[in-house]
Amino acid sequence: MKNNIIIFSLLISFTVFSQNSSEKQMLSLQTMATGLTIGGYGEITYNDPDSGVSEIDVQRLVMLFAYKFDDRVSFITEIEFEHVKEVYVEQAFLNYGVSDNFNLRGGLMLVPMGIVNEYHEPTTYNGVERPSLNNKLVPTTWREMGLGVYGRINSASIRYQAYIMNGFISYNDGAYKLKGTNGLRSGRQKGAESVGSNANFAARVDYYGLPGLKLGLSLYNGKTQTTDKSVVGSQVGLSMLGFDARYVKNRFSSRFEYINASLSDTDKYNLASGKDLGSKMSGYYIEGSYNLLPLTARQKLDVFLRYEDFDTHAEVAGNLTKNESFHRKETTFGFSYHLADGAVFKMDWQSKGTAVPDSESKGQFNMGIGVFF
Repeated sequence: MKNNIIIFSLLISFTVFSQNSSEKQMLSLQTMATGLTIGGYGEITYNDPDSGVSEIDVQRLVMLFAYKFDDRVSFITEIEFEHVKEVYVEQAFLNYGVSDNFNLRGGLMLVPMGIVNEYHEPTTYNGVERPSLNNKLVPTTWREMGLGVYGRINSASIRYQAYIMNGFISYNDGAYKLKGTNGLRSGRQKGAESVGSNANFAARVDYYGLPGLKLGLSLYNGKTQTTDKSVVGSQVGLSMLGFDARYVKNRFSSRFEYINASLSDTDKYNLASGKDLGSKMSGYYIEGSYNLLPLTARQKLDVFLRYEDFDTHAEVAGNLTKNESFHRKETTFGFSYHLADGAVFKMDWQSKGTAVPDSESKGQFNMGIGVFF
């Protein structure tokens, strides 16, 4: 561990944030010629906590296949391999362009909540690991079955999305899925024989009318899914709101993300299940970075600092006692060396603490490589 810290200290002589390669690559998919396009992304990570065993992992390898039938109709799917041996379909949806700025979409889609759930390729964010907020509060990668519309209002510099979707499953044939420590994460259905007992609404609006600044507002509202509505306490209501901002000026960049999730009927759910699901979850992170290399250089060297504060027990209902260990505070400092547009080497150090009185923060050293093409 000491050797890792020494190596890390030497390499930090470099430094805070870069991100827009993702949008360039996504635009190339949108404007692709008729026929088949193949892409993908992947990441290999090394994690070494202060206490515990270090881990080396082919964390994700995702292959994208996009087929454009004509100027209006396209199909996009992503096949994901996690930890070498787990296989998932991450996305599978059909697009139909009604007009240049109004489109229909249906299938297995990403829920448009926050920044990272939609833009989660390793070259699009700093840090070997995604922000923890996007693991505990927004359970990235969060995708569900749905149908809806998306497009742009160019005169107002607005991009919009609105979908009817199925949602998290809270009760499945006697098994209660949700709990306090990781909130809604265990309830993701991922399009695999999904239960659809209740329709949910998801929407997002992005504003890009100011130079270098992008603002996003996300909304998700509905109820969790259950295989038996007659079981008292098998469902909870969910209303999630997200606000995010990204700013880029020359070699400096920053981003901010805030998430607030209010849950109803958690007292009934916890009583029936014996779980400890909170009635409110909220948190934020703020990050800044600076590219040490000239803007004219082919490569980028971004040093970044990120601070996160999030709580899956921001509020509790009924007789449940708030667990202060679910209120996390994390700091991540490191760099992202973009060897080429679509290839990155990352290294960082994390300090992870909680709101438990007199508790000590835990450190973790991370290193990884990522590609996106």
